Amino acid sequence: QVYLVESGGGLVQAGGSLRLSCAASGDTICISGMNWYRQAPGKERELVAAITSVGTTYYAESVKGRFTISGDDVGITVYLQMDTLKPEDTAVYYCNANPAPDYEFCKDYNYWGQGTQVTVSS
Repeated sequence: QVYLVESGGGLVQAGGSLRLSCAASGDTICISGMNWYRQAPGKERELVAAITSVGTTYYAESVKGRFTISGDDVGITVYLQMDTLKPEDTAVYYCNANPAPDYEFCKDYNYWGQGTQVTVSS
């Protein structure tokens, strides 16, 4: 199994910062790239940022220039630095991993964390 545990959420005023962490454990060999999604009440879950196994990053337009995704050298912890937060960033943030295609046994694992609440007050 793969286990993803998020931390770092909380309540912050608009303009403030938070840093989310996602620690992976278990069969981490199954992980090829990690992502942050978020889901606000009444809205669909959306991809916020992603980082590949070689460090290539992607950001949703709504967070470009404000959020930074990074990972440690061994690829089992990923961070989301969130600066200049806005009330519309309020959501539950989920860590997600991409299964490595090299190993058949990896494909049926769950690659989602439990989520961490981020609330930005105006």
